[in-house]
Amino acid sequence: MTDIAKTIDAANAETVRRIMSAEPVLIDVIPARDALPNLGERTILHSGPPIGWDRMCGPMRGAVTGIAVFEGWAKDLVEAEAMAERGAFTFEPNHHHDCVGPMTGMTTRGQMLLVVENRSFGNRAYCAINEGLGKVMRFGGNDAEVLDRIRWLTTSLGPALGVALREMGGIPLKPLVARGLGMGDEMHQRNLACSSLLLRLLAPALARTATDTAGLAKNLGFIAANDQFFLNIAMAMGKAMTDPARGIAGSSIVTAMCRNGTDFGIRVSGTGDRWFTAPVEMPKGLYFPGYSEADANPDMGDSAIVETIGLGGFAMGAAPAVVGFIGAGNASEAAVFTRAMGEICVTENPEWTIPAMDYRGVPTGIDIRLVVETGLMPTINTGIAHKKPGVGQVGAGVVRAPKGCFDKALVAFGETMGVG
Repeated sequence: MTDIAKTIDAANAETVRRIMSAEPVLIDVIPARDALPNLGERTILHSGPPIGWDRMCGPMRGAVTGIAVFEGWAKDLVEAEAMAERGAFTFEPNHHHDCVGPMTGMTTRGQMLLVVENRSFGNRAYCAINEGLGKVMRFGGNDAEVLDRIRWLTTSLGPALGVALREMGGIPLKPLVARGLGMGDEMHQRNLACSSLLLRLLAPALARTATDTAGLAKNLGFIAANDQFFLNIAMAMGKAMTDPARGIAGSSIVTAMCRNGTDFGIRVSGTGDRWFTAPVEMPKGLYFPGYSEADANPDMGDSAIVETIGLGGFAMGAAPAVVGFIGAGNASEAAVFTRAMGEICVTENPEWTIPAMDYRGVPTGIDIRLVVETGLMPTINTGIAHKKPGVGQVGAGVVRAPKGCFDKALVAFGETMGVG
């Protein structure tokens, strides 16, 4: 083994050690203005790598105009669009502010954010509360119903969750995810078990701290009816786990994957916070009645952070039910995806195991060298948004990361190692 190979192996071992030794705890729900003091007054954080209004896809633009009305910066969607076109808003990626966001990923000062603290390293990560399914802002929805729901999350559910979590002292997330894997979740398109387990933990504290029974009933009912409620928590968990693994010289491990509906971007530990991008691909999946691939937008969202830590498409062996839901084949083929992803990772996570695969740990530590060498692209489970603003979700599917990101990253990584 060459000296360079030994250096890379040692750096990669440290990178995955940091990821797997993380202790993420859901500790609070607080206003974004308090969580992110450097977030500007008219700054809109979005999913994926950097992008401006001129290159944004339809659902991203729909979400931007909707959040501008929610924040009171514009009186209606028409005015919001005109403001965006003349540069009245500043756009920055969630990842630049310790945040993640599903699909369009809108984060602004007036929202409430889930707070996950990595107690092994002292860092925190943030994500907005999951809105539910259907016509929602993360899929580009922006009508009165969508905005009213976000206002309710901001004024009712968010504060109530914050009080309950502080009263509880937080909820450790790694044990909860371990149980969810054993109950059929993969934490991207299937979160039924973890959402249910979370509600069981939260319900007594929500009841103890409630100020009125009607509000308590509505809060409990919303979580109970939202099978994807845990997704946003899993995303903040993933961000909290991977951030301490950034910037390790000589490491070829991926620390972030995300997409904005136009570009797919990755970060690699050994190249720091630099983005490597390529055109994002179209998901392959199943569509709701009345919709088809002709209606779909290319893939988007920061939610691929869960694949970065070995969940989602990497853990499909734990969730055979999700395979059919996203149109990825037969349920019996679920383990095929996990085995394939194991070919591009440097290790397995012994704390997150899959019973149906003889308790094999989920593949962890995506190595850009292995991706380029094998030609196996990371598999990502995803929702599908309509390509036009304001419509919302039209299906669910699976998408592959584009090879171009990894080719560029490997060249840049080689330069850091003195290999031309």
